[in-house]
Amino acid sequence: MPRVLIIEDDADQREILALFAREAGWEVSEAPDGESGIKAAQADPPDLVFCDLLMQGVNGFQVCRAIRNDASLRSTRLVVTSGRVFEADRAAALEAGASDYLQKPLNLNRVQEILDSFPAPKAKTPSPSSADKSSPAEGRACIRFWGVRGSIASPGPGTVRYGGNTSCVEVRAAGQIIILDAGTGMRALGRRLMEEYKGRPLHLNLLLSHTHWDHIQGLPYFAPLYRPDAHLRVFGYEGARSSLSAVLSSQMESPFFPVGLHDVPSHFEIEELRSMRFDIGPVRVDSWFANHPGICVGYRLTTAGGSLAFFPDNEPPSRQQQARAAAGLPEEHSAAYAESEEARLIEFIKGVDVLIMDAQYTSEEYAAHVGWGHACVDDVVRLALAAKARRLVLFHHDPDHDDTMIDRMQDHARVLARAVEGRLDVVAAYEGLEIDFGRKD
Repeated sequence: MPRVLIIEDDADQREILALFAREAGWEVSEAPDGESGIKAAQADPPDLVFCDLLMQGVNGFQVCRAIRNDASLRSTRLVVTSGRVFEADRAAALEAGASDYLQKPLNLNRVQEILDSFPAPKAKTPSPSSADKSSPAEGRACIRFWGVRGSIASPGPGTVRYGGNTSCVEVRAAGQIIILDAGTGMRALGRRLMEEYKGRPLHLNLLLSHTHWDHIQGLPYFAPLYRPDAHLRVFGYEGARSSLSAVLSSQMESPFFPVGLHDVPSHFEIEELRSMRFDIGPVRVDSWFANHPGICVGYRLTTAGGSLAFFPDNEPPSRQQQARAAAGLPEEHSAAYAESEEARLIEFIKGVDVLIMDAQYTSEEYAAHVGWGHACVDDVVRLALAAKARRLVLFHHDPDHDDTMIDRMQDHARVLARAVEGRLDVVAAYEGLEIDFGRKD
């Protein structure tokens, strides 16, 4: 009897696949996460594996690589499943070793074809958080923006007011310094910290949303990296093709950079995250998978002084599905599925004091960029209103948008926000913008 292993953190999805396979005469084993799935495959090699792409802990790309690197599993057929519609994810999964890539909700006819391709039979548990403190320490919480652009840095006379550096945001909360992304804006932040902490040790925490160039290229130019009394902890999730450590090290290898990452004198640690909730001192950090190619997350930081959510790259699933349908493109998943995914995101950011979110395009521009993993202003305002956020910060400005264009987008967003009852303050992020997000009411 052929054997199938189902690695899926969604219990309902696991049950559907398991029932379907058993009815087709297959012996079924199940795993609720990537780590236990790899162990199960190695302990008793299956003929076929269905593996979800986005899972806490060990993701689907990692499962693919682990199975393909195990000689006893070379003949195992590996099918990756995902609710994402990005061609880059499909290509990355196949490159990592997958045999097939199926969109969710699964087309059971296609699943049946896969099962039938084998010889006929002969006769949520989420990873535990590192801590779960319900009352983070009191203290002022403030944000400063050092880089607000997306895609590529765009300095010049047209971007003077909003700035041309890529994604980098500093958060001071509960005695912690937390840096969100390491785009080119990180260079100026490093200089400021060197001045402020002259003669004093530095303890810093860097949260990476993902490893696209515009979110990591400032790291080699971050001055505290070269101070022996500086401590920098880098948090992030492993990408599609290689580890977080390998990605960050590669951009500092010769001939790209004169100093290797492992040669810097600071105390430098890379922590590849397995949990979607952890703590940095008294600051609680929750993460959520964003709708963007590759492994990309947004973060929510919670302190007694307030909360913020940071989603520098995200394409609202419902608008993506609607735009594909309007363009006559094949329907990758149902409108109901896209709406449910979006509802979960709204719940994640619900009631946040400050929402920093990708608003790269106008609605007209978005029509030509469907599936690129970025949002338009109209949708971001809609999400913020639905989540009852207190303040929305438009972020990840397009490199081709000058100051005047961003002014127009900010004005448009404010008009949309005023048209709905409720209090939503809207501002377009600019370099040097400071926001105190401690509640005063």
